[in-house]
Amino acid sequence: MKFLIFVALLASSCVLLKAEEVCHNNVVRACSTSTLSGPSICNARYGGISHVEPELQAYINSHLTKSYEYLLLATHFNSYQKNRPGFQKLYQSLSDRSFDDTIDMIKQLTRRGGKADFNTRHESPASVTTQQQRLEVDELHSLAMALDNEKQLTTGAFHVHTQSLHAARDPETAQYIEEKFLGSQAETIRKLSGYANDLAKLMNQPDPSLAIYLFDEYLQKQ
Repeated sequence: MKFLIFVALLASSCVLLKAEEVCHNNVVRACSTSTLSGPSICNARYGGISHVEPELQAYINSHLTKSYEYLLLATHFNSYQKNRPGFQKLYQSLSDRSFDDTIDMIKQLTRRGGKADFNTRHESPASVTTQQQRLEVDELHSLAMALDNEKQLTTGAFHVHTQSLHAARDPETAQYIEEKFLGSQAETIRKLSGYANDLAKLMNQPDPSLAIYLFDEYLQKQ
């Protein structure tokens, strides 16, 4: 009796193993690049990531570029000629934030099966040189440039968000952009616009150099 039960269990085990082998073989055939004309289908890509990936990649590169520009501004105001530690602190924080956002977006892109690409240049070398020359500006103009930068980044976020919802139909990417960028960038724009307006009013005083010094002291405490 025990022998018959053992034979029955062994037979059922063999059936299960054969079924598992069939499933395994199906997966091997599906995921093998040697049996497909295109890339492997066993990847993390789904939804509309293929349609929104170029916009997301361009937005990543924009953040990386702004991080570099803010770093140059921070270095400019940290020199012994300028000696504005408050402005240096402001632009260093914006540079660090843009760099951290770049890393976070790269993680988001690779999590969805994409790949970061930094080979594509979105600006010509001449425009980059012109931008670097413009970074050597005074305090008020630097705030205006930073405000323009943040508005450009916000416009880029709007574009990726719109493409994700409508053209690509990828709500996961749209939710990521909305939660990660739209609210925080709106607050940054409000803060920088306030700084620019306050400093512009202070510079109308009889001694603008003292006003700039006091404003820099204020920025150090933020």
